[in-house]
Amino acid sequence: MKKQEGIQIFEEKRVRTIWNQEEEKWYFSIVDIIQVLTDSLNSRKYWSVLKIRLKKEGSQLTTICSQLKMQSTDGKYYKTDVADTEQLFRLIQSIPSPKAEPFKLWLAQIASERLDEMQDPELSIDRALEQYLQLGYSESWINQRLKSIEIRKELTNEWKSRGIQEGTQFATLTDIISNAWSGKTTKEYKILKGLKKENLRDNMTNTELILNMLAEASTKEISSAIKPESFDESKDVAKQGGNVAKVALKELESKTGKKVVTALNAKEMLQQQINPKKEE
Repeated sequence: MKKQEGIQIFEEKRVRTIWNQEEEKWYFSIVDIIQVLTDSLNSRKYWSVLKIRLKKEGSQLTTICSQLKMQSTDGKYYKTDVADTEQLFRLIQSIPSPKAEPFKLWLAQIASERLDEMQDPELSIDRALEQYLQLGYSESWINQRLKSIEIRKELTNEWKSRGIQEGTQFATLTDIISNAWSGKTTKEYKILKGLKKENLRDNMTNTELILNMLAEASTKEISSAIKPESFDESKDVAKQGGNVAKVALKELESKTGKKVVTALNAKEMLQQQINPKKEE
């Protein structure tokens, strides 16, 4: 099954998704959907209780839902209950929520847009741009973020060509790159910025994004040149790629006297854009 992961946004909340190219349908994380509809403090518990209730009512919905590996907040991949669009429409009937109707319209729109994007791939870039603008990001930041997505894709394609497995091995190499240039693993970086479920890259400053791109682009280029034949060799390459960006980081910090890796996150960045501090 050919799959493509993605993040969809409904009312500024992120929903993890996977597109099944062979079936031409989306699969959505059920716990993310429940979080959107209910604002529950524990969407996993809500889903667990709901499954028991549905089973008692004789519903077959819980038995036909699938499990797919999706990236969690710690950067690793875990099996997650998912449902396609048709199953979600049925599930929503069991969740009392004032957001139910607008959410149904959103689901239908997502399905339609994906089919359009298959005919014209540039539409996916346009929609990503629109989503980030709706969240309040500046155009300069968005341009960097979209470029970072392209570079990340090139790197993961390179890893796949070297036999690296998605999930734990991808996460391990990503941590090595991050730690090499920033001095922090993905988890440590997110803790610094006060993040939980939020995407780390969506909370990086322009400079952080650029250095992370340099680290990943360098890793990809070194891997293409060296052609590592094992996971251990790819780990060495990941460290080398990260070190390229580390050199640039140290040079920049020495020239500016300012730390590049900071606790500043997206919410604070957007607030600074609205209320910029005056130069003293």
